[in-house]
Amino acid sequence: MNVVIIEDEPLAAQALAALLTRLRPATCVLASLGSVEEAVEWLREQPAPDLLFCDIHLSDGNSFDIFRLVAVAAPVIFTTAYDAYAIQAFQVNSVDYLLKPLQAAEVERALQKYETLRPAALPAAVENVQRLVRSTPRARFLVKAGQALKAVPVDQVAYFLAEEGVVFLVTHPGKRYIIPDTLDQLEGQLDAQNFFRINRQFILSIAAVQEIRPYFKGRLVLQVAPPVAEEALVVSAGRAPAFKHWLDH
Repeated sequence: MNVVIIEDEPLAAQALAALLTRLRPATCVLASLGSVEEAVEWLREQPAPDLLFCDIHLSDGNSFDIFRLVAVAAPVIFTTAYDAYAIQAFQVNSVDYLLKPLQAAEVERALQKYETLRPAALPAAVENVQRLVRSTPRARFLVKAGQALKAVPVDQVAYFLAEEGVVFLVTHPGKRYIIPDTLDQLEGQLDAQNFFRINRQFILSIAAVQEIRPYFKGRLVLQVAPPVAEEALVVSAGRAPAFKHWLDH
């Protein structure tokens, strides 16, 4: 069994690897990865392992972002310190989990559950992870900055802008990064309390809105920060009532 461990605490990763090889001597730990960035790079370049052990909170963000950024064709056992409500969500989605600190009996139980899945039920287990990820608001974006990758937390995003088929993430200081997502995809990934799609070209964060003025035919014109390099940023008439409700909610 080929396993990848995604865990930002080196001692915890080592302990889990040792426990796995004790419980299943044939286990091969292919990699121990400590961040979203590391995990995305490895999973993009390597064949899928048989099984992933994945911590929820990593050094550069939430591990759910890994599954948004790269297609992972392997079932996942999450390791987590989440409270009972979050654990119930994992159970509903048929995703196994281990509470920290990890206990040998619990790891054995999770391995047995994984072994009973093979091979026919594995596609469903993978889809369950994707379903869980889709139901969780996105926490950050991995963007290319020169030759390196950089994680941008979602609270640093001012707005998303679509221009000529390209989507840009624009931060509050005004930095722009190209991202692969479409605005339609982003609408389903962002927290609706903090982001609103005003038209076909823009999704705004609530913190970016500086001023609102009435415009022709029931539309609204906005001033945002950082400024947009066009004459007027307009909320369509059809979206204006929902936009005002969003700001006042």
